[in-house]
Amino acid sequence: MHLSQDIKPISYLKAKTAEVINSVNENQRTIIITQNGEAKAVVQDIKSYENLQNSLNLLKLIVQSENDIENNEVIKQDKMFENLENKLFG
Repeated sequence: MHLSQDIKPISYLKAKTAEVINSVNENQRTIIITQNGEAKAVVQDIKSYENLQNSLNLLKLIVQSENDIENNEVIKQDKMFENLENKLFG
């Protein structure tokens, strides 16, 4: 992150909205928007946002799996596939 280039005041966003959107889509760098000197919002291209959300969801699944293992809430692989086949094929 190049903070000197990636932090912009809200007045910049208001004046150059299309330019900011084009910039984040071209270089996939997040822009931090400030108001009264404080960071208030983030402008990010949609692909980076989707990737971030997918990564967070994967991390949540990993944590959930680790909790299941710690709590001994697991089933054997063969049983899991048998249950899955029964659900899919009746």
